[in-house]
Amino acid sequence: MYYGNIKKSDIANGPGVRVSLFVSGCTHHCKGCFNEETWNFKYGEPFTEKTEEQILNLLKPSYVSGLTVLGGEPMEYVNQKDLLPFLKKVRETYPKKTIWCYTGYVYEKDVLGRMVSKWKITKDILELIDVLVDGPFIEEQKDITLLFRGSSNQRLIDVPKSMKAGEVVLWEPQD
Repeated sequence: MYYGNIKKSDIANGPGVRVSLFVSGCTHHCKGCFNEETWNFKYGEPFTEKTEEQILNLLKPSYVSGLTVLGGEPMEYVNQKDLLPFLKKVRETYPKKTIWCYTGYVYEKDVLGRMVSKWKITKDILELIDVLVDGPFIEEQKDITLLFRGSSNQRLIDVPKSMKAGEVVLWEPQD
């Protein structure tokens, strides 16, 4: 897996101060994408153990709320294979920090409907994620007033609650 960027103090992609990993590789090619360069699976730098260590160190301060993974497309199978062991390390090292993931795939149709039955790795990743922001960016539905998403079709899904309920439960900000 390759990555295009690591933001050490991101406040736009989840609550609080977060570390954000922008993975490379995306087949959606959404019109108006803010991160077009990451469509290429070989864009940026290889994701290595050194990269993992760097991110784990960036997550260490108590003021950091958690990790956000976006891209590119984290849920592309080739990216899932490298993300799973890394996300396990993050969860084991920082059990109280949250993990958010952005995907252009739709949770029910693509992630649950196709990926989970095809690849066990997808279910394992879902079990590590707190919030999944799903759905492709749709330029005609762009709305800069939305919390943590770019277009009105995208949803903030509370993954643990959704998996337990067997239906989508939307994430609600905590005051």
